Amino acid sequence: MSSMRPYRLFISLISALILASCGSEPAKFADVDSQRLLNAAATPEEWLTYGGTYDEQRHSGLDQINADNVAQLGVAWTYDLATERGVESTPIVVDGVMYVTSAWSVVYALDAKTGKELWLYNPNVDKAVGAKACCDVVNRGVAVWKGKVYVGVIDGRLEALDAATGELAWSTITVDQSKPYTITGAPRVVKGNVLIGNGGAELGVRGYLSAYSAATGDLVWRFYTVPNPNKQPDGAISDSALKDIGNLTWGDEGAWTTDGGGGTVWDSIAYDDVNDSVIFGVGNGSPWNRDVRDTGKGDNLFLSSIVAVDAATGAYKWHFQTTPGDNWDYTATQTIILADLPIGAGGATRRVAMQAPKNGFYYLLDAATGKFISGEAFVPQNWAQGLDVNGRPIENPEARYGETPFMQNPGPLGAHNWQPMAFNPELNLAYIPAQEIPDFYASDSLFEDRIQSWNTGTNLAAGLPMDLDLATAMALRATLKGRLIAWDPITQSARWSVEHSNAWNGGVLSTAGGLVFQGRLEGEFAAYNAVTGEKLWHQNVKSGAASGPGTYEINGEQYVTITTGWGSAYALAGGSAYDQPVPPIVGKVVTFKLGATGTIPDPNLVMAPRTPKADRFGDQEMIQLGFDKYHFNCRVCHGPLAISSGVLPDLRWSPISANADVWQSIVLGGALSANGMVSFADTLSPSEAEAVRAYVIKQAHDGAALEAEVAALMAAQVATP
Repeated sequence: MSSMRPYRLFISLISALILASCGSEPAKFADVDSQRLLNAAATPEEWLTYGGTYDEQRHSGLDQINADNVAQLGVAWTYDLATERGVESTPIVVDGVMYVTSAWSVVYALDAKTGKELWLYNPNVDKAVGAKACCDVVNRGVAVWKGKVYVGVIDGRLEALDAATGELAWSTITVDQSKPYTITGAPRVVKGNVLIGNGGAELGVRGYLSAYSAATGDLVWRFYTVPNPNKQPDGAISDSALKDIGNLTWGDEGAWTTDGGGGTVWDSIAYDDVNDSVIFGVGNGSPWNRDVRDTGKGDNLFLSSIVAVDAATGAYKWHFQTTPGDNWDYTATQTIILADLPIGAGGATRRVAMQAPKNGFYYLLDAATGKFISGEAFVPQNWAQGLDVNGRPIENPEARYGETPFMQNPGPLGAHNWQPMAFNPELNLAYIPAQEIPDFYASDSLFEDRIQSWNTGTNLAAGLPMDLDLATAMALRATLKGRLIAWDPITQSARWSVEHSNAWNGGVLSTAGGLVFQGRLEGEFAAYNAVTGEKLWHQNVKSGAASGPGTYEINGEQYVTITTGWGSAYALAGGSAYDQPVPPIVGKVVTFKLGATGTIPDPNLVMAPRTPKADRFGDQEMIQLGFDKYHFNCRVCHGPLAISSGVLPDLRWSPISANADVWQSIVLGGALSANGMVSFADTLSPSEAEAVRAYVIKQAHDGAALEAEVAALMAAQVATP
């Protein structure tokens, strides 16, 4: 039994007495200050911030649920979230209340013991904003501070809610809403300031991290991650760093001068209290392709970098660039974990920052200086041969692609994406939700600045077949791999690895009970032995399980919780990666405890008939045009090869595709803008829109024939003795 256990039981008993004396409601709501956040590791019965603690380790000291009894874990309660879109939120649990978000930035307060709804806040986002979201209208969670709950809204607002009632305390606009900015990440509160970034680099914006007063919502400081187009001061705290460091790495011409350059801070933010630094990850370039982004072909700081600034002022301290001259959407926004490791002279402890970003290398940096300590590939990859002594990648020349497609691993979805990794400080092991999703890169020969639409400078149809037969479909599916890796950052090697049947699996939770929890794309939530990787327990949660799990304790009972729901980049657009299509399913909070006997309701949904709605039409030239225009304009939401996962409409089976007039009214006229399907009249002519329809209908007929072939093969296998 942990030495912390008697203390936790005492605290739980005191909390129970307070609750009993005040009825069923907690005495206080989100009563969190700096000291409570700094001591979060010592109070594991709560989950106070997105990564569990300021160090973002996602490791809990709770051990009631352990390797010996985890098989007794059962469903304690479930709660339906009001969305059929992607769910990526990690619940915050404090003072007996769970605060959690779903798609469209809706916030819920639930009784953490029973799942009873206490309040719901809907920011009433204009659904047309969904067209600005590169990777679904998701939200990863909230922050809590002194009686308030803070949420970043998809349309660029930062809002503070009363933790007891859900009433709006203040709201501030953090972005130029005329530009395609979004917010999907969870805010953090440091020194009384709320830290929030933004997304939108694929559509052409300039990234930054902002700090707002938690009390008033007033802007305190802002750090821009790339220069402004004229390389002039902005009156921001980042001015000197850009003047002395960043500007020198950008040329004076290229699409970055109109597209903003990218570099959005859309996820990872950590507070290093030892060095009083905020350390954050910076995203990809805009456009992706450096040849069109910047004719100077420099490193383009601070793209794809880990940056440290003074926590109080935002002043620059250091940076480390994981992917100089980013060319591939290799963001460095993935989980940044702080830890103390025995890697100094004579085994002395050294404070480090760790990251496993999209580019496939695991990095260990000195947290005080940003100095590169070590790095090694954690997945197979072919874009670089390794890292030099300074941590700079030794690139494969073919990775600087031209018009000839180059199949590269990792592809733009990365070797590790937003799904949070975890770190066990007792074992000194990191647990990475790793993946292999190769993709073709090729330059877009018809590139032009397309402000506020997907604008990567790459050919999104590169390497894709016009006709999809069974052998090709099976070969494409076989390239997609996922695994949970226990990584030793000291030796830079894998201790163990669990192979999954698909990519895009969930975030990770580590506990003092010797367990590692992770969800899978197909809907399994499982617990593994932290030392060996042996699977000890699993539960079908009946929907996608990509979120980062959490754990907490109430009245002496430990709970494990996860949010579920298909959606986000891969689940939206990766239809060809699914063995079976997934229907839209209302997301849930699913919470477990030992001995519980609850159930997860089956989704009561019927898939629409999968039959073509119109006859084929168009000659080969028209269909080729439709193929090209579809993949530039439609692929991101409706799937490569017009094969949707099922979360958003599969255009092949939609009755809309059968009616040319209705198709034009939606695609060009914006008839469904209120649902997030905005007009594409700026990028498609009427004849091009009709060519897309011709391609979609071709894919419907080919897809129906392919599915019939698969069904016949499966029937034959069943019939074989």
